[in-house]
Amino acid sequence: MDKARKKKKNLTPEVQFRLSLDNCSKTKDLSTAISLYESALSQPSTIRFSNNHFNSFLYICSNAVSDSSMKNAAIEFGFRIFEHMGSCNIAPNEATVTAIARLAAATDDGDKSFELAKRVGNCGKLRTYGPALFCFCKMGEADKAYEVEEHMRSLGLQLEEAELAGLLKVSVEKEREDKVYQYLHKLRMSIRSVSESAAKIIQSWFGGEMATKVGLSDWDMDLVKEAILQNGGGWHGLGWLGKGKWLAQRSHIAPDGRCLTCGEQLVCVDIDRAETERFAESVASLAMEREVHSNFKEFQDWLEKHSDYDAVVDAANVGLFQQNFAEGGFSIAQLVAVVKELHSRSNKWPLVILHNKRVRTLLENAGYRELLEEWINEKILYGTPFGSNDDWYWLYAAVKRKCLLVTNDEMRDHIFELLGSSFFARWKERHQVKYTFVKGEIKLLMPPTYSVVIQESENGSWHVPLAGEAVEESSRTWLCITRQASCESDNKQHASVVEASQVSELACSDQIAASCHSDSFTSQNGSNGCSGLAGKRKERSPSPSHSSLQS
Repeated sequence: MDKARKKKKNLTPEVQFRLSLDNCSKTKDLSTAISLYESALSQPSTIRFSNNHFNSFLYICSNAVSDSSMKNAAIEFGFRIFEHMGSCNIAPNEATVTAIARLAAATDDGDKSFELAKRVGNCGKLRTYGPALFCFCKMGEADKAYEVEEHMRSLGLQLEEAELAGLLKVSVEKEREDKVYQYLHKLRMSIRSVSESAAKIIQSWFGGEMATKVGLSDWDMDLVKEAILQNGGGWHGLGWLGKGKWLAQRSHIAPDGRCLTCGEQLVCVDIDRAETERFAESVASLAMEREVHSNFKEFQDWLEKHSDYDAVVDAANVGLFQQNFAEGGFSIAQLVAVVKELHSRSNKWPLVILHNKRVRTLLENAGYRELLEEWINEKILYGTPFGSNDDWYWLYAAVKRKCLLVTNDEMRDHIFELLGSSFFARWKERHQVKYTFVKGEIKLLMPPTYSVVIQESENGSWHVPLAGEAVEESSRTWLCITRQASCESDNKQHASVVEASQVSELACSDQIAASCHSDSFTSQNGSNGCSGLAGKRKERSPSPSHSSLQS
């Protein structure tokens, strides 16, 4: 105890000042911070203010404005600190500007807050521009709020739910139907499910008079369907459809993706065509940087000639699954089980990607030779060249051909290395098939039947998932929003629905599509052995969904 007292006694005034200020910052104690500042001013030769000191004072002020009893004092003291900082020729950084922008917004001066935020240029963060954006939204200055958003996006800042909800709210209040539509879609792209507060804003729009007036009474269904296909499903983005009052109800979605209130079939949303092409090009570009250029180009050319696959199998991942025991090794039986299961579902063989080194080793086993030779001859098996990384091959094939991808690989390296983009997660959700073996029986874990994301249907209705813990997705609450007239008549004139299998343009047969309507399915073939499994490959033919897209 004596040592502690002695140590505290020996602290320099500057250290004591820093410790006291840190404590004020921690406890958000404005009154003590002001007293500390006044005391330091009286000791100019002892206490020298730094950027960190000023930022700590401003942080305390920006937090205090939320307390009505301290708001005025916090604003006055904060601007005093900022002026002092300038007189000391200390350049403000992003943290400084964020704090002072909050103080400006607290005075309802959105213009000043925005101008301050722009001082940091490309160093600005979401928190830097948030005060101006929220201030304009609160004051009902919609156009200025849109200007802030546009500036933020020009800097590459991704708005989150709070910012988008603020923009949606001011758009609803100002009856800017085009902006309401736009921000609903921006919410859809940014978050998977909306908070209760955002849901109330959405409901306020659909329950208002303006929402009943906007929308086309007649539209080109083929154009809407094509837009849905182009966008990857779940939305068309062509504007409000229909006329009349809306009916917004709380609902639940059945495991097969059907809304239990209106009967609408929700879909598993894929990335759009443009994103898919960019993704495939990125994979190919990175692969060619890391692989022998000619080898990967040869694979690309081969894939163009042999493109009729529903699924791609990461054979190494399957064959080595749970084989980390003494007698373990590459399990051809597991690979065969997966291939047979996929074939039984679509009557089409998958593309199996396996490294040439392992293919040659397997060919040396007389028990496997006939099967593997047939797979090679029938273009079921592609052996990747020596020295290559087969990950690039199966990933590229699955993306390029819009196939299902059978692998338990989490592909974290690819997410980091490729684009670092949110749409990769969406692509995986729609295309990756995981698997396990239960008592020797293959169990494929198919993609979900529908995506938990805001969806806009081809008849103009909306489904909005609400955030909240759900033990099972079927217990999640959704907003089901339909035109009353449409709901009552079941919209018979526009009854056709874009199927989930069409939406993603997977060359997927009815059997594979049907399998996507359950979380998993188990092999019915019983045997995992290799004898008599080669079979004869059936003639490839376009699946019904693929044919319908071409017609």
